[in-house]
Amino acid sequence: MTIGFHTDAFNSAAFSFEKALQWAQGNSVPRIECGVLEGVSWIHGLGYFPHISLTEDPLLLRRKMEGYGVQFSQVDAAYPLSGKDGATWGVSYVLKTIPWAKLAGCPNIAVTDGLHRPEDMSDAEALEAMKRSFGVILETAEAYDINVNIELHGYFTTKPEMLEKMLAFSDSRFLGLNFDTGNTYIAGHDPAEFLQPFIPQVRHVHIKDVSASMAEAARGKDTGIAISHASIGDGVNADGIGRVLVMLRDAGYDGTLSLECEGQGGPLIEKSLRWVRAKLSELGIAETQDR
Repeated sequence: MTIGFHTDAFNSAAFSFEKALQWAQGNSVPRIECGVLEGVSWIHGLGYFPHISLTEDPLLLRRKMEGYGVQFSQVDAAYPLSGKDGATWGVSYVLKTIPWAKLAGCPNIAVTDGLHRPEDMSDAEALEAMKRSFGVILETAEAYDINVNIELHGYFTTKPEMLEKMLAFSDSRFLGLNFDTGNTYIAGHDPAEFLQPFIPQVRHVHIKDVSASMAEAARGKDTGIAISHASIGDGVNADGIGRVLVMLRDAGYDGTLSLECEGQGGPLIEKSLRWVRAKLSELGIAETQDR
C-alpha cells in the first residue's frame, strides 16, 4: 500500500499547495490528495490555501509535482450530488474536474452526497436523481479512464443499504468506493463491519481517527468529520483502523491510504504518519515508495 495525505491537514496552517508538496517530499510521502476549486480566490492566490484551482495548468502542475517526487492519488470534487443543485452545480463541477485530473496524472476523483436528507425529496427520489447524475459523470469518466469514487460522508453514503444502491447505479468499472474510517465511525458504525461487504469496490482509502470528545458529542448524530483533531492512533478509532488495515491486506488492496487529520503545521500529521507506518510494519504490509 502507498501512503498519501489530504492537504486538508494544512488548512488551518494556511499552507500553499506547493508547501504541502514540500512536506510530502520531506517526509517521503509519494501521494497527495487535495480539493479542487473552480475559479480563483484571494486566499488561494496569496498562497494561504493548500488546494488547487482548475484554472491552473494541469500539465505544468504535474511537472512541478514530479520535481518533488509526488503524484496525485485522488482529487476531491465532492460537491454534494444528492440535493436539488447536485444535478446542476455538482455535475458541472465534476465534469470540469475529470479532464483536468487526466492531464494532471490523477487516477481518482472523489464524489459524495449531502450531510442531511434533501428537503422536499424522498429518499427514493433523491437516489433516482443521483443515479441520473452518475450516468452523466460516468460517461465522461469512461472516456478519460478516471475512477469516480463515492466517499462516505453524508446521509446516504453512511448507510450501508443506501450505499449499496448507489454502487449499483452502474456496472461501469470506473465506479468505486473511497472508504473512510473516521466518517463511518462518527456515523455510529464499526468501520471494519461497514467495510466488509464493499471491499471489492474500494479504490481509495481515508485513514482518520476520532477524538474521545468528538465521539461523545457527535457519534451517531453526524455523518462526517470536517477535520479530525486527533492524530491517527491517539483517538478512539485506532483499533477500528487496525482491523480495517488487516481486511484490506487480506483482500489484496494495493492502493493509497490517504491520511486525514488536522496537521498543526506538521507535528500532528507527522505523529499520524509514524503510527501508520509502524502499524503497516506490524501487520506485514509493505509500504510502496514509487517516487
